[in-house]
Amino acid sequence: MTARTLLLASANKGKLVELRELLPHIRLLSLADVGIDDLDEPADDYVTNAIAKAREASRRAGLPALADDSGLAVDALSGAPGAFSARFGGAHGDNARNRATLLARLAGVPDALRGARFRCVVALADVRGPLGDRVLWRHADCAGSIAREARGGGGFGYDPLFVPAGDTRTMAELPHDVKNERSHRGRAIRAMLPLLTRYLAACADVATRPLAALPSEP
Repeated sequence: MTARTLLLASANKGKLVELRELLPHIRLLSLADVGIDDLDEPADDYVTNAIAKAREASRRAGLPALADDSGLAVDALSGAPGAFSARFGGAHGDNARNRATLLARLAGVPDALRGARFRCVVALADVRGPLGDRVLWRHADCAGSIAREARGGGGFGYDPLFVPAGDTRTMAELPHDVKNERSHRGRAIRAMLPLLTRYLAACADVATRPLAALPSEP
């Protein structure tokens, strides 16, 4: 893949670590690197939030920006916490409180009804560059269930509670390479890679590789 600098439109340090692992050939900057504190999430759905964050970060920094909006949907909670996963416990980004709130809401729910899925949407914007107003995006899910207690020291967010389908370990107990292979974020990035690769190649020679050929939606 062509070497290029992208800005990650997130203040989540865990996401930055994972995305740098998933995109080792790209120089990925954090919001802190460009002096941006955080970005608003204006909607209750992942696609709208990812697109909005990518556009705003790109506009403010003058760089192509890759945004990730993701969350956890629990069957027994009618899909909650969903797009509000990061603030499910009340305070944005308080992982321990979010996990405690989830366990409290699922108290008494039998194992057979603790199904859940992670969803991730990744979006690329370059508002001052060749993409203009267009945004490229892809999404992916990871099915599993919610454990009865937190286990494991890896990952972040709800990883210590989420057991991916076909395994008995939580995401936080999986080795990094295994987690990146199975996770919603890893799957979304792999779905995005063909578009990202073609975008970076087109940027190297915009005159002969028109970006209009790149589809923006799945």
